[in-house]
Amino acid sequence: MKKFCLMVSALLLSVSVAHADSVVVDWNIHTATSIAAGARRGPSGIFDFAMVHAAVSDAVQAYEGRFARYCDGSVTPQGSPIAAVAGAAHAVLSALFPAQATSLNTKLQQSLDKYDVANNPGVATGQAAAACVLQRLAADNAKRAEPDNFFGGNGVGEWRPTVLTPPAQGSQPVPMTASFIATFDPFTLKDPAQFRASNPPPTLQSGAYAKAYEEVRLLGRKTDSTRTQEQTNIGTFFADGPPGYWNRAMQRLATDPARALTLGDSARMFALVNLAMADAVISSWDSKIAWNFWRPVTAIREGHLDGNPNTIPDPLWEPLFATPNYPDYTSGANNLAGAAATMLANVFGTDEVAFTLDSLTIAAPNNVRPYSRFSDAGRDVVDARIYMGIHFRFADAVAYRQGSHVANWAFGKFLRPIGEN
Repeated sequence: MKKFCLMVSALLLSVSVAHADSVVVDWNIHTATSIAAGARRGPSGIFDFAMVHAAVSDAVQAYEGRFARYCDGSVTPQGSPIAAVAGAAHAVLSALFPAQATSLNTKLQQSLDKYDVANNPGVATGQAAAACVLQRLAADNAKRAEPDNFFGGNGVGEWRPTVLTPPAQGSQPVPMTASFIATFDPFTLKDPAQFRASNPPPTLQSGAYAKAYEEVRLLGRKTDSTRTQEQTNIGTFFADGPPGYWNRAMQRLATDPARALTLGDSARMFALVNLAMADAVISSWDSKIAWNFWRPVTAIREGHLDGNPNTIPDPLWEPLFATPNYPDYTSGANNLAGAAATMLANVFGTDEVAFTLDSLTIAAPNNVRPYSRFSDAGRDVVDARIYMGIHFRFADAVAYRQGSHVANWAFGKFLRPIGEN
C-alpha cells in the first residue's frame, strides 16, 4: 500500500502536456490513483493497469484500425477517439473500484472538458471497448477476493512466512501475500505455468548456492555491509514499486516530442507493456509456489542447517530492506523488469533508447536515473534486489529472463499491426 501511495504521488507530479495524445497519460495517472486508494494486495494492481490500457488501446483502434484489438467484441467508432479513451478508462476503473464512483465521475468530466469533447458520443465507444475487456476477464478478476492460504513449509530450503501477526494476535505466521496471483488467468499466455522456471534453484550443497549466499550475505545486510554508496543508492532506488516507475517512464516517452508518438502508438505501448508485466507477475507467482524456495533472511539465519560447509550462518542477520512475504524463486520485480524492458525494446524496435526512471524511495536530486538502453535498467534491478538483501542472484537472473520470454510472446501474439504478413 505504501509503495502504491508513493507511486501515485509521483504520477500526479508528472509534467502535463497540452496536446490531445496526453489523454492516455492522464488516465494512466488516474489508474494509479485508484489502485492506491483501492489497497490492492501485493503487486496485483498491475492487473488494473493492464485492464485499463487494453480497453483504451481497443477504443483507439476502433477508429484507427492500425493494430489488432485485444478483445474481439463489437465496437462502433463514433465521435472523438479522445472521448473514447476517457470513456474506456473510466468504465474499467468504475467497475474495478465501485466505491470510487464519485471521484471517477468527476475525473471523467474534467477530462472531457480539458480536451473540449464534453457530451461527445466517443464516450460510448470507449465504454463498449471496456465492456468487452471486463467481460473477458470477469471470472478471474473475482479471484481477488480469495483469502491468502499458502504458508510454504518448514523444511530446510523451504520458504516460510517472513511476516507474523502482532503479538496481541498471537504472533502467527501470515500467509503468502496475494497467493491468488499464481492461478490468475493470464492476459496473453496460455496458462500461468507456460513460462514457469524450468530448472530448480541450485541445490543447497552446491558451489553455486554458496556463491549466491555469500554475495547477498555481505552485500545485502543492513549493517556492516560491503556495499558501496552507489550500490546502496541502487538498492534504495529500486525499492520503489516497479509498476510505478515503469509506467512513469512510459509517461515521459509518450509525451516526448522527439518520439512523436501518435494517440494509437501511446495507447498500444501502455497496453503491451502492462499486459506483459501482468503476465510476468503471474509467471513469477506460479514459480514461487512451485519451487517454494526460502529467502536470504531465513537461509542465512539457518545456514548451519543447509549441509554446505561454505555458507556462514548468522542468526542475527538483517536485510537492508524488509523481506516481502512470498518465496524467493523467482523475483517478481525482475519478472516485471524483464517484461517491461523487453517489451519497450520491441515497441520501439531497438533496445537503444534514451529514457529515465524515477524513484520515490531515494532523495532528490538523485531520484532520477538516466539510461541509454532499456536493458541497462533491467540489469540494475537484478543487482538491486541483492543490495536490498531480499533475493539471491539466481532468483533475479532467472526472473528477468522469464519476464523477457513473456514479453516476446505477448508482442508476437497481441496488438499486432493490421495486415502484417
